[in-house]
Amino acid sequence: MNVGIGSSASGFDDLSRSEVFALLGNERRRYLVQYMTSVDPPVELGELATRIAAREHGIAVARVSSCQRKRVYTTLQQLHLPKLDEAGIVDYDADRGLVDRTERTDDLAVYLEVVPDEEFPWREYYLALGAVFAGVTAALWVGVYPPTLLSTLGWATVLSVLLTASAAVQVLRQRRTRLSAAEFGPDPEEE
Repeated sequence: MNVGIGSSASGFDDLSRSEVFALLGNERRRYLVQYMTSVDPPVELGELATRIAAREHGIAVARVSSCQRKRVYTTLQQLHLPKLDEAGIVDYDADRGLVDRTERTDDLAVYLEVVPDEEFPWREYYLALGAVFAGVTAALWVGVYPPTLLSTLGWATVLSVLLTASAAVQVLRQRRTRLSAAEFGPDPEEE
């Protein structure tokens, strides 16, 4: 099965599900994609390595040792960035040491969204909401009480408000669970 991630300079339009999971199968590549979607690119390779090292070790950016940074820097430079660049996920300029987002970066980041353990089952909720809408519609067609207490326009208003409010709550909850640049540690100047 292919997942549409847009076109790329590498000549293919879609990545297969297994290619997406292979690209995201490495923690450093996941951190890289997450970080790139949370900052304004381009990002220098050195800064990217420092941020990822801080995230891997659970420490502040200012506390990353040169050894930790170098280890991440080397694997990014030699392995991860060329692989993501080839897939069109990032635009890596090895000569200048700069990494930039592409249209595919955000598309791939969708696979990394955080889903908390207590996540509300939105699919099931919308399925149940659709069943309620269908039930109210059927009751209105037949003229059954109590749906006939409100006019058809009244029910349309109630159901529209319910759907819009549900979607708004879902959007707000999802925004709270998204990873942000803050999770990669504060800027060195802030410490």
